[in-house]
Amino acid sequence: MDEQNAYRRCIEENAATLDGGYDFIVIHDPQPAGLLRAHGKKDTRWVWRCHIDTSEPNPDAWRFLAPYLEGFDAAVFTMSEFAPPDLPVRRVEVIAPAIDPLSPKNIALAPLLASQILDWIGMEIPGRLITQVSRFDQWKDPLGVIDAYRLVREQIPEVQLALVGSMALDDPEGWDVYRQVSDAANHDPLIHVYTNLTGVGNVEVNAFQRLSDVVVQKSIREGFGLVVSESLWKGTPVVAGHAGGIPLQVPEGVGGLLVGSTEECAQALLELLDDQQLRDRLGRSGHEHVREHFLLPRLLMEELRLLATLDSAGGGPR
Repeated sequence: MDEQNAYRRCIEENAATLDGGYDFIVIHDPQPAGLLRAHGKKDTRWVWRCHIDTSEPNPDAWRFLAPYLEGFDAAVFTMSEFAPPDLPVRRVEVIAPAIDPLSPKNIALAPLLASQILDWIGMEIPGRLITQVSRFDQWKDPLGVIDAYRLVREQIPEVQLALVGSMALDDPEGWDVYRQVSDAANHDPLIHVYTNLTGVGNVEVNAFQRLSDVVVQKSIREGFGLVVSESLWKGTPVVAGHAGGIPLQVPEGVGGLLVGSTEECAQALLELLDDQQLRDRLGRSGHEHVREHFLLPRLLMEELRLLATLDSAGGGPR
């Protein structure tokens, strides 16, 4: 109850800052969902954009949240499967996220420049490199990545692993996973753990993804996993868990290989590391797939179309 009261107080404080007139307000995820009720709908069209999987929400949390969604003109999910069955919003749209190809994380980097960027943070790449870029989250299974990597090392002893993630000061679970990863690495000189607190930002992530032989995203649960598209945009094949929106980004025969276990992950990594032509083919097909489906212009077009139809339809279903 104290947490619920804290939520209500925070919502009221934020609602008080919305003192202008708005045609549209887009609320992202559950945290600010209560703003509509606290502020009042007025003449504004309200859209709830949910980026997480709410297909099977915690019952207590959903009972608390659902009433705050009443009155929204539309709800947008990254996948149709993510929408809860008793959503109190009549209009539901599915709009997949996208990457910005002009952002520092995705702009073109020449190989020499990418190598110099990583050399600056102390990362030398004399041979093969596997990288996972993700939050330090149990659902990204970084410990499973280390286990798979060690199976790969039995056949390719010189291969390196980079685990690249971001840390938030208000995420105690992330720090716990980070400590587990550090312990599992056990001072192995070929396992490298980097965070935003050790000089790794968007440009460094870009360089890691470009210079890796394979990017791994061994998610057990996933929202969309847009880091997969980031890697494919750079022509780097991926080995990824069959979770969330990842299969949409890696359809069969395109971009990489999907896996369901540590052993499958290790086998897929070995298959790609041993076959340059396969890596090149999957990298090219993955880049083209992202170009067609997961770049920012497509996302903007779909979002603008939604707003236009809400405006013309007076907020009701069309």
